[in-house]
Amino acid sequence: MKENIIAHNFSIKKEDRLTLNNHNALLIWFTGLSGSGKSTIANALEKHLYSKGIHTYSLDGDNVRQGINSNLTFAPKDRSENIRRIAEIGNLMVDAGLVVLASFVSPYREDREKVKSILGFDNFVEVFVNTPIEECERRDVKGLYAKARKGEITNFTGVNAPYEAPLNPDIEVFTTNNTIDALVDIIYGKIKDKIKL
Repeated sequence: MKENIIAHNFSIKKEDRLTLNNHNALLIWFTGLSGSGKSTIANALEKHLYSKGIHTYSLDGDNVRQGINSNLTFAPKDRSENIRRIAEIGNLMVDAGLVVLASFVSPYREDREKVKSILGFDNFVEVFVNTPIEECERRDVKGLYAKARKGEITNFTGVNAPYEAPLNPDIEVFTTNNTIDALVDIIYGKIKDKIKL
């Protein structure tokens, strides 16, 4: 079957879109435990980028699982497929010339490495939102940790499923001793040169 799939060559290329947008495209991948602050930080960073005229789009775990990945469970195999699909979506969006902010627990290092290989290292920034599990549980805005501790949720990262922290993230931020604005400043300071044409 694969021999019958031939990619079409379109006239407008990624470089043309970048020139039109007047900035580079990038996938900023936020990883960390549930409740670590990934989506909150990504949202604040997107607002900051938008204010500077940067074309953005946010991908978030719960939102994606309501649509394109609604058929996947939280079993390890499905978690990996979830991340693979998101990487492919992110790759298309980067090709479209966008700065994509992706907030996903993405607990397995191997899966995050696959995302990097799909996107290419120049198009990818890994942000580790390093928040202790005790703080994540204290926040527990969705009540998920409490349910996992009671055995009502299985395969919950940090409780009854593993989280493999990045060994060498591009950016590591600590949420317990920083404001959201301070974290946005830290991340923006490290990505702004990658976004400039």
